[in-house]
Amino acid sequence: MKKKIAIIIERANIILGGAERSIFELTTALSSLDFKVDILAAKGQTDAKNIHILCQNTSGKRTCHNAFGKALKNHLAENHYDIVHSVLPFDFVDIYQPRGGSYAESIVQNAASYQNNFKAAYKRVTAFTNFRRTTLLQAERKLCKNPHGPTIAALSNYVADQFKKHYNTDEKRIVVIHNGVKTNRRIYQAEADKLRAQILAQFALKEADNPVFFLFVANNFRLKGLESLIKAMSAIRSKNRQHEYLLVAGHGKPHKYRHLAKKLKVHKKILFLGTIRHIQNALSITDVAVLPTFYDPSSRFILEALAAEKPVITTEFNGATDLFTNDRHGKVIDTAENITALSNALSHYTDINNIRQTSQAIIEDNLKEKVSISRVAKELESLYKSIIEKRRQ
Repeated sequence: MKKKIAIIIERANIILGGAERSIFELTTALSSLDFKVDILAAKGQTDAKNIHILCQNTSGKRTCHNAFGKALKNHLAENHYDIVHSVLPFDFVDIYQPRGGSYAESIVQNAASYQNNFKAAYKRVTAFTNFRRTTLLQAERKLCKNPHGPTIAALSNYVADQFKKHYNTDEKRIVVIHNGVKTNRRIYQAEADKLRAQILAQFALKEADNPVFFLFVANNFRLKGLESLIKAMSAIRSKNRQHEYLLVAGHGKPHKYRHLAKKLKVHKKILFLGTIRHIQNALSITDVAVLPTFYDPSSRFILEALAAEKPVITTEFNGATDLFTNDRHGKVIDTAENITALSNALSHYTDINNIRQTSQAIIEDNLKEKVSISRVAKELESLYKSIIEKRRQ
């Protein structure tokens, strides 16, 4: 008989972001391993039989954590599941897998991303005026202090360290199951070629100019380090480089960053693409993925770039660094604020030979399998079985 798994997520809507997309990809991968997977969500719009919307009649776009908890307990009392796996901090589940890392660390690093000591201190203090965030932080802290609480499945070593640092969580309760992505996404070649042609036209370039395109993808431009990246592009320009260009994708607000680029005289080297529907199309026609983030438990964008055999540049504050080797598959810099290190990393990949060597190393080391959601599902299968076995004993 198939084992029944319940995965708890706040909103069942794939267009909301990476966390939601990851859960739907994971559900498919687990189903292929012969699990019966139900998604339990507070809100969402779906006709799928395996998705249960438990708080649809409550007002507002989001649901109070405590109200969702009560609805979940009622559902679980009436429906049997072998494993209850949640991305939200509920202490009555079997596995807690926070897609955004710990709430404590996210508060600290979000404040740091303002790159201003006074503003950072202000943001740390005022973070606790956000009732919802405070409720989730308190729930997470309670979950961690409970010696009989759920297993914590961390997306990366960085996330595992957060729970030890902020909550003094017993190491025995933490299992690292590195993040993964769907690696067989279709490339829509006609769309990709059209995008490439539009980019070349915007920069007044020809293919014969041999441009190097760096791709940055994020929705929170500040947190993901776009300001630092623009400064690093300026530093490259001062070294008389001529053929490197930055493409910025995502629905962040570009005005501030356009102004900075113009001030630093690199506005002709940067193109804001807006939201891109198929990220694999953009990766297929660009050269290097770059994300100098202040905080990322494990970036899907970086993993998708590795799956596309592209060199990557990111920071130590990105858990995705667990899955590739610095100086072989890409570059890892210490912080987003280290403009010199970031500009040096960009400069390294203005050499097409360095890009080719790195891409070849990614292929040789089979990183596509290492970053796959199928690998994640197999590791979770092992964890599920161990929890079920312990329960029997």
